[in-house]
Amino acid sequence: MNLKRTLFLFSLLLISLTGWSQMVDPVHLRAELVMLEGHDAEVRISGTIDRGWHVYSTGQKAGGPVSATFRVDKKSGVELLGDLTPEGNEITVNDPIFGMKVRYFTGSCCFVQKVRLSGGAYSLEGSMEYGACNDNTCLPPSQVEFSFVGDHTKPIVDEAASPEGIILEEEDIEEEDKLYDDDLGMLSDCIELSEEDARSLAGVSVTPQLWRPVTDQLQRLGETVTTRNLSWLVIFVTGFLGGLLALFTPCVWPIIPMTVSFFLKRSKDRRKGIRDAITYGASIVVIYVTLGLLVTAIWGGNALNSLSTNALFNILFCLMLVVFAASFFGAFEITLPSRWSNAVDSKAEQTTGLLSIFLMAFTLSLVSFSCTGPIIGFLLVEVSTSGEIIAPAIGMLGFALALALPFTLFALFPSWLKTMPKSGGWMNAIKVSLGFLELAFALKFLSVADLAYGWHILDREVFLSLWIVLFALLGLYLLGLIRFPHDDDSRHTSVTRFFLALASLAFAVYMIPGLWGAPLKAVSAFAPPMHTQDFNLYNKEVHAQFDDYDAGMDYARRMGRPVMLDFTGYGCVNCRKMELAVWTDPTVRRHLTEDYVLITLYTDNKTPLPEPLTITENGQTRKLRTLGDKWSYLQRVKFGANTQPFYVLVDPKGNPLNRSYSYNESVADFTDFLEQGLKKFGEAKASN
Repeated sequence: MNLKRTLFLFSLLLISLTGWSQMVDPVHLRAELVMLEGHDAEVRISGTIDRGWHVYSTGQKAGGPVSATFRVDKKSGVELLGDLTPEGNEITVNDPIFGMKVRYFTGSCCFVQKVRLSGGAYSLEGSMEYGACNDNTCLPPSQVEFSFVGDHTKPIVDEAASPEGIILEEEDIEEEDKLYDDDLGMLSDCIELSEEDARSLAGVSVTPQLWRPVTDQLQRLGETVTTRNLSWLVIFVTGFLGGLLALFTPCVWPIIPMTVSFFLKRSKDRRKGIRDAITYGASIVVIYVTLGLLVTAIWGGNALNSLSTNALFNILFCLMLVVFAASFFGAFEITLPSRWSNAVDSKAEQTTGLLSIFLMAFTLSLVSFSCTGPIIGFLLVEVSTSGEIIAPAIGMLGFALALALPFTLFALFPSWLKTMPKSGGWMNAIKVSLGFLELAFALKFLSVADLAYGWHILDREVFLSLWIVLFALLGLYLLGLIRFPHDDDSRHTSVTRFFLALASLAFAVYMIPGLWGAPLKAVSAFAPPMHTQDFNLYNKEVHAQFDDYDAGMDYARRMGRPVMLDFTGYGCVNCRKMELAVWTDPTVRRHLTEDYVLITLYTDNKTPLPEPLTITENGQTRKLRTLGDKWSYLQRVKFGANTQPFYVLVDPKGNPLNRSYSYNESVADFTDFLEQGLKKFGEAKASN
């Protein structure tokens, strides 16, 4: 008898002797009889599963967990067709404790038993037995009981099987369906599916009509959401800051006065010297922007978009940043072959005019690579995974402008050269500090891959522990308590270094409460989400009721509630900010948990589908292989969008109630967005 089965029997013994110290009811299932064409029908047993728990599927091997089993106590006028069948996103894993592959559901589940009615009166009584476990314990085998009586035209859902204690008869069901048969108010124009769309959607959805496009309806509601300009601005600023940091490295800073003096002395005409310096700066911009464009040209826009959660690329990026950090610490120098810079420098001397100036700028790029290379590498990695195709070029534009700016300014105002700080050990301190930051961001890329593939090797508390140590060590280094190979022998700590050390140590202390569940909004964009944390005292976080679109929409129809669809991603920085900065507001939290059915769909979820789905999009046939592919396809085909975060309010028929909402940390705006949707939904109910 294996370990888990022994523990399970022991827990049953304790329960029988002492009773539960706390009743646990993590699974909420109901049974209904759904009439099909002719005399066919099906018993559908479906519902939700609390976070952290899972329900095992049918047909588990002997010695394994409790299988979902359909049992009949009494039946009359009913014939069973086949076996109990699971539907939905079934997860298959190798369970090390059971020592075998097991299959289960999380979040929600659905089991279907097909039956045939002989005609006239019928009755069917029985139950479905199932097993539920979490990572620490298992419940005794549980049952969902059902009792259906009537004739083939008037099915009844048993009161005991409904958690609300409501008996839905045929008239009630027709009245409930009528509420949604007419589209809401100004959204009444039903969009007919083309033959091609119908064939495609039939393969990905239990209810293809839920996937029909609604882009026209969103536009009539005033769809104006765009994050591109904001994203481009952030990318440009990130690049500009990277360029400023590169300026203060030992490879660039000492070159500035020599280069400017050369241009001013090259010609007796000061105006020509200034022109040459400006040309030099413009050449730097051209060189680095060209580098950004080459990255896009080589990898392609689609490849760049897929980098954000691709495990191989994120692990490579992580390793690359670790290597760059070691270089900044002084372990070795990353340099390009010296013959490259010598050859370019020789060409610059042999040519004249603008070409010679351009070649001098190119020489600077090669000579300074040991310092700028790690910064450029990190910048290209970060902006390439932003989802913007032109992001590398924008990032390099910001970087190059910052790098070229002093050459131009000092040429215009040569007297400023006398005020430049002298080269010294402070430049190596900047390099080492950048090394610590690159290690911190290396963990961020590893975390993205870990989340997308569900490895659970870098959960939130592990991530925060490593960041706490890194920033504490950075603070100690700035205070002079840690030294690296290229540091000088100075024994005093400057005022600037003291305040930077104070900030780094304070940041490390700030993150410590996060180990017990504090939200830490300042690092929410980088740290893994709260649900990955094992020990969490924070109870104000909002969790989605469903992570499956069709199951969530079916639940919303039965409950008569509107839906908020949350298209998100494990690698989505702004999504984490919204969840901690906006969703935790008391009013927003109440709307999301009480008034709406919240469905979260991860577009970068790498969980494989049971089998690939073939769809036709824009005249091209392609396969959906993961859950992320499926939800990304839903966002594109139904709402005409592909960026995250993307929030849209819909009724249970899939029609929009308000224009969509994207990244905006205004609690007031998001609250208004939700309340406008509730108002539209309430008006539609009243009119029907």
